[in-house]
Amino acid sequence: MKSTVEPAWESTVDIDSLAAWMTDRGLGSGPLTDMTPLAGGTQNILLRFTRDGRDYVFRRPPAHPRPNSNETMRREARLLRALAGTDVPHPELIADCGDEAVLGVAFYLMEPVDGFNPIGQLPQPHAGSPAMRHDMGLALVDGIAALGAQDHQALGLDDFGKPDNFLGRQVDRWRSQLAGYAEFDGWTGAEALPSVGAVGDWLERHRPERFTPGIMHGDYHLANVMFRRDGPELAAIIDWELATIGDPLLDLGWVLATWPDGKSGSTVSVEPWDGFPAAGELVARYAGRSARNLSAVDWYHVLACYKLGILLEGTHARACAGKAPRETGDRLHDRAIHLFERAEALIR
Repeated sequence: MKSTVEPAWESTVDIDSLAAWMTDRGLGSGPLTDMTPLAGGTQNILLRFTRDGRDYVFRRPPAHPRPNSNETMRREARLLRALAGTDVPHPELIADCGDEAVLGVAFYLMEPVDGFNPIGQLPQPHAGSPAMRHDMGLALVDGIAALGAQDHQALGLDDFGKPDNFLGRQVDRWRSQLAGYAEFDGWTGAEALPSVGAVGDWLERHRPERFTPGIMHGDYHLANVMFRRDGPELAAIIDWELATIGDPLLDLGWVLATWPDGKSGSTVSVEPWDGFPAAGELVARYAGRSARNLSAVDWYHVLACYKLGILLEGTHARACAGKAPRETGDRLHDRAIHLFERAEALIR
């Protein structure tokens, strides 16, 4: 059976080749020191290091890249370059390399972000201030309002996605993905997800007729942002691998679908939670920061529940077939059920 343990970063990054590449681009000289692996929301490899007194963060695909991993790295770097100078909080791109011959994969270097991820136990002063936590929730929404307001064509991203019929493709895309899980022996089946068929049908019947295309993050929630250490503002939006040109209101739906509601099935956990705004306040904040039409905001919330629930159910299906840890699969199955229950309540 193939091991699921990722190799240590030392075996995945040729430091000498990286240093030579940096030297060729005028990014310092001498050794790369203080190499420190950073935790990320994905299996992508993140390293912080210092050269000539300057700090860098290096990002490359996982040790065992997926078929599209290198193209994803190139897309991330392109997007970060395009966002330079905008009011969207993001890690600043220093340099990137799409040529896989250098390190065997595409990669890029970015400025370190002075901030923290809020998942788990909050640090001080945030942990001690409900008012600051309230403003953190509003700042989260400000991030996607700023992102969705960008003119993607003016930023050179007119070919970064396929916005034509973006909303019309969604249900069929995820319905097909769910049906595909039948290949995993032992999967409990789609019928274990409450009202999955009814939710999909409702989405098709109530789909907004039109939308204004823009940049969307694609996986926007509390686990994929960093906050300033001294206040409630965002320091950076991170993990851009699913970014595309589509309907930015789906990012708002994603925030709502992942927003904790006090139930064990919530997809993110932050302590302490009291003080964070209610979901309705998040919608009102977005409305005050965006010119987009929010009359169908429940549709985007339901679509996010539908899409995320099906994604999480994929791990459960693999776990049923022995291809993922059973405990993880069962936990994510519970979260998928919770998401469909949430969607079911919304369409009622």
